[in-house]
Amino acid sequence: MQHLDIAEVARQSGIPASTLRFYDEKGLIVSTGRRGLRRLFHPGVLERLALITVGRAAGFSLDEIARMFAPEDGPRIDRQMLAAKADALDRTIRELGALRDGLRHAAVCPAPSHMECPTFRRILKAAASGAIGGRKKKTPTPKGTNS
Repeated sequence: MQHLDIAEVARQSGIPASTLRFYDEKGLIVSTGRRGLRRLFHPGVLERLALITVGRAAGFSLDEIARMFAPEDGPRIDRQMLAAKADALDRTIRELGALRDGLRHAAVCPAPSHMECPTFRRILKAAASGAIGGRKKKTPTPKGTNS
């Protein structure tokens, strides 16, 4: 079986060699040796890289993705974790859809200014409360505790 050097893996996967080296150092992929100064990889690394790419696109951290890989076997993907991530994506899609609709309205709103548009004001209120924009509203810390 012929191993692929890092340049070939980068070409076939579309992932830069610097990222491949980072993944190797982090243990997400494993080089099988070297040819000169170039790292070599088993051809199966391409499938593993595809799994990493899907995980990253879904919003999983590299540490979460690393936990999905068993040392010897194929991936062990936690189905509950996938369902939770899908639920989070559904929430994000709903939030972004509402934001998109509000912005489209504000773009054509007949109000004299955006600040007089009730829809735009609702968007501002939602942003201020942390409901949009990925910002979480801080909860007050009870007196006498340190967090």
